[in-house]
Amino acid sequence: MSTPRIAQTAPFPVDVEAGKTYFWCACGQSSKQPFCDGAHKDSAFAPIKYTAEANKKVFFCGCKATSNAPLCDGSHNKL
Repeated sequence: MSTPRIAQTAPFPVDVEAGKTYFWCACGQSSKQPFCDGAHKDSAFAPIKYTAEANKKVFFCGCKATSNAPLCDGSHNKL
């Protein structure tokens, strides 16, 4: 099994818009963190689709170890 690259050891706070779809980078290689830029090509990873239900701030996982992908679950505190 492949291990993703840790993009950062803190979540990415993002103001999302209701109804808008976001694609979270699961591999950690994207230069547009926390979102996918296609850097996972030819790897075992694929982006995770997230559709915002409301206009609000959400915290996308930066360490790529969350069990609640694509959102932060505090896993970075155990790294």
